[in-house]
Amino acid sequence: MPSKTAFRIGSHLCTMPELTRTPYKITFLTGAAIVIANMVGTGVFTSLGFQVMGIESGFALLMLWLVGGLIALCGAVSYAELASAMPRSGGEYHYLSQIYHPALGFLSGWVSATVGFAAPTALAALALGQYAKSVWPTLEPQWLSVAVVLLLTVVHGTSTRVGSRLQIIITALKVGVLVVFIGAGVVVGEGQPISFLPDAAGWRALLSPAFAVSLVYVSYAYSGWNAAVYVTGEIENPRRNLSRILLAGTAIVLLLYVGLNYVFLRSTSIAGLKGQVEVGFVAATSLFGPLGGRLMGGVIAALLVSTISSMIFAGPRIVQTMGEDLPALRFLAPKSRAGIPVRALALQTIITLVFISKPKFKEVLVYAGFVLNLFTFLTVLGLFVYRWRRPDVPRPYRAWGYPFTPLLFLVLSGWTLVFILRDKPWESLYGLATLAVGALVYFITTRIGSPIAEEVSSLG
Repeated sequence: MPSKTAFRIGSHLCTMPELTRTPYKITFLTGAAIVIANMVGTGVFTSLGFQVMGIESGFALLMLWLVGGLIALCGAVSYAELASAMPRSGGEYHYLSQIYHPALGFLSGWVSATVGFAAPTALAALALGQYAKSVWPTLEPQWLSVAVVLLLTVVHGTSTRVGSRLQIIITALKVGVLVVFIGAGVVVGEGQPISFLPDAAGWRALLSPAFAVSLVYVSYAYSGWNAAVYVTGEIENPRRNLSRILLAGTAIVLLLYVGLNYVFLRSTSIAGLKGQVEVGFVAATSLFGPLGGRLMGGVIAALLVSTISSMIFAGPRIVQTMGEDLPALRFLAPKSRAGIPVRALALQTIITLVFISKPKFKEVLVYAGFVLNLFTFLTVLGLFVYRWRRPDVPRPYRAWGYPFTPLLFLVLSGWTLVFILRDKPWESLYGLATLAVGALVYFITTRIGSPIAEEVSSLG
């Protein structure tokens, strides 16, 4: 029942219902924009230069991005079922707490809260500054990075409705610009002598170690396909819309990635791409000349605003959900009248600005990627565990292709984890050390107030 306000008219006591502000719900378009914006960052514009150093088959290179997209789609259908069965914000933090143990959920949230969102946000902001500097050489890139983060924080901290509309607009511009670039790349230029049709050399490249190594880095470019699950509780009709959001957003990015890499390979020779970091700049220069290359640098900078915005939008919801469950973090739980977790948002912004002030933090992303992939692996594995333990829970959406789609994800994702552990042992150990610190924090915080296990289980 709504609360009422009492007042007098003469000798009569009258009451009227109080007008409460209904939090704005995230629509399908906003959710899809969050997913697309989280995925399309710097990865697709940088990694091809390293892939062509070991693979020179056009067919194998495009298959690389197709296989990476397939992995992301398999993960998306698995997450969609879990989200429909457990429609609460928090992503892996909530799922792992329910499926396995609150301690495992906390460790996932710990990593997301410390480096999972803040570090990539800072990296995208720094990249934005560098690309903008290529257009305006006198610009101070670090100050621009700080200004963009603060401005977007104010927008998302003021109104979910305004933030959602901004996210839709800038993501639509991002997709539109990339589609135009792909179309222009197909029409302009004579094209390089490279074949995209399957042949014997291409099939051999698919089975080569170089293909497997490159797939690890492609998976980084596709990371973010699960972004919408962090705001599940704020999505309009999440049991129906969340699966559509995850699948539509991931499918659109898959098409964009394959199209972009086709244009990059068609416009520029393999020799010209080898070892290049700014692949988008190199391809644009080949297609449109030096002025076009500089313009592309400015365009990529503008596109990164969408990526930064989506991470600022989604990340604080994990911290806020943890604050609801953990008495020691209760100060992070409050929301504004508009339903925005302002304290959690402020905390993530502070961590992001610290990373921006220390640009050499990029090594953090390598070990953070290991533990984040580990929790994604455990979450998809949890789909099997949750079906077995809780067959009674309503599942409005069931994973398409089950059990083959989640199994395919687990095989490919598991191989990636093994490769990182073998190839980057120190970074992997740093990631495990981060988990050890998180376990210590969990032990301390659960001794303050009531046990977390009782509170989380009551929210299931």
